[in-house]
Amino acid sequence: MASEPADITDLLLRWNAGDSGALDRLTPVVYDELRRLARSLLQRERPGHTLSPTALVHEVYCKLVDQNRVGWENRTHFFGAAANIMRRVLVDHAKKKFSQKRGGSAKKVAIKNDENLQTVQFASEELLLLDSALDALDRIDARKARVVEMKFFAGMTNKEIAGALGTSDATVERDWKMARAWLIQAMNSGNPPAE
Repeated sequence: MASEPADITDLLLRWNAGDSGALDRLTPVVYDELRRLARSLLQRERPGHTLSPTALVHEVYCKLVDQNRVGWENRTHFFGAAANIMRRVLVDHAKKKFSQKRGGSAKKVAIKNDENLQTVQFASEELLLLDSALDALDRIDARKARVVEMKFFAGMTNKEIAGALGTSDATVERDWKMARAWLIQAMNSGNPPAE
């Protein structure tokens, strides 16, 4: 069931306005997209990941629907929030697994500067390092952190991210390149670089 972004936006706005039937129509549409995102994210995890795409989607969807105070603006806003929640769920899962397996200490990882972060497979401890580096980047430049989150965790395009952040495609591309280089340096050293 493919649906246009405008259809999703319309359903989100109707849901915001109190139309409970809009949520019923929205659910199968966004569920399919969330499953696609979850499959894509989990393919980047190392083999043997114990969280299934279905379990990830269920957890994310329940948290999204439970957010009563959010006034969804459009499809991009919704999936940007989904990216943040997916990140949190995967990181929480990795923390549990890593603390049980290794005692919880971080290590350096080897990511080449020319490697695409969107295709690198991450083990639990590497995902935790990425999360920590992303938190540090967020304190320095929140917009760049949002760009990484939307691109990496939600698979959004530069155009979609630009729309969500109210900026240009070129700015998103620059932010992505700078954030990617910063994150690779932070992850390879085991410590986030200074501003």
